[in-house]
Amino acid sequence: MIFGAILAGGVGTRMNISDMPKQFLMLGNKPIIIHTIEKFLLCTRFDKIYIGVHTDWLMYMNDLIEKYNLDKAKLVCVHGGVDRSGTIFNIIKQIKKEYGGNDDDIVVTHDAVRPFVTSRIIEENIDAALKFGACDTVIKSTDTIVMSKDEKTITEIPNRRFMYQGQTPQSFKISLLFDLYNDLNNEEKSVLTDACKICVVRHFPVHLVLGEVANIKITTVTDYKIAMAMVGGTKFD
Repeated sequence: MIFGAILAGGVGTRMNISDMPKQFLMLGNKPIIIHTIEKFLLCTRFDKIYIGVHTDWLMYMNDLIEKYNLDKAKLVCVHGGVDRSGTIFNIIKQIKKEYGGNDDDIVVTHDAVRPFVTSRIIEENIDAALKFGACDTVIKSTDTIVMSKDEKTITEIPNRRFMYQGQTPQSFKISLLFDLYNDLNNEEKSVLTDACKICVVRHFPVHLVLGEVANIKITTVTDYKIAMAMVGGTKFD
C-alpha cells in the first residue's frame, strides 16, 4: 500500500505575523496546508493520506478539512510528535495499527509548508521508493556552499558540482525506515535533521529525485511574500 504523510506538527511562529502556526496561514484564498493536501489528493495512488498535527491544533485541522470539503475518507489526522521524526513515526505507528505491516508498503513524507509540490515529483517519489527503498527530492545547488565550523572563518568550500539542496517529499519503504530508526542509538537519534539521515547514518543508499526551484518551503516572511506572489495573493508590508 502507498501512504502519504504530511508533516504539520510544528507550532513555530518565526514569521511573527500571526499567533498561529505558519501552515495555517492563508495563501491566496485558502490556508497553506490545504494547498498541500490538495496536491496529495490529486494522486490516485495513495491509499490514505495522514496529517501529523500538533495536539493543540488537531480540532482546527479537522475543521479545515470540513470547511474546504476535502475527501474525508482519504484523510486521517494524527497527533504530531515532539520533533519531525516523532511526527513521522507517530504516523507510521498509526499505519501499522490500522493496516499491519507489509514489506512493500511505502510512505511519502512531505512538509505541510511546501504547497507547490507537483504531481510529477510525488509520482517519481512513489516509483523511486518502490524500486530503491528510499529517496529524497533535491535540486542542484546554484550557489557555492561555504562550510564554517567556528561560524567565523571558512573551513571548507565543497565542489558545487556535487552539492544539492534537499526538499521534500522524502519517501521510504516503511519497514526499512522503521528498522533503521530502531537500530540507531540515542545519540544518533538526537542529531537527526530529516528522515533521510536515518538511512545515511546506517549507510543505506538514498536515491535522488529531481525537485523544482518552485517547490519552496515557506519558513520566513520573505518565503511567504514569494508564495503570495506565486498564487497572485494580496501583498502585505
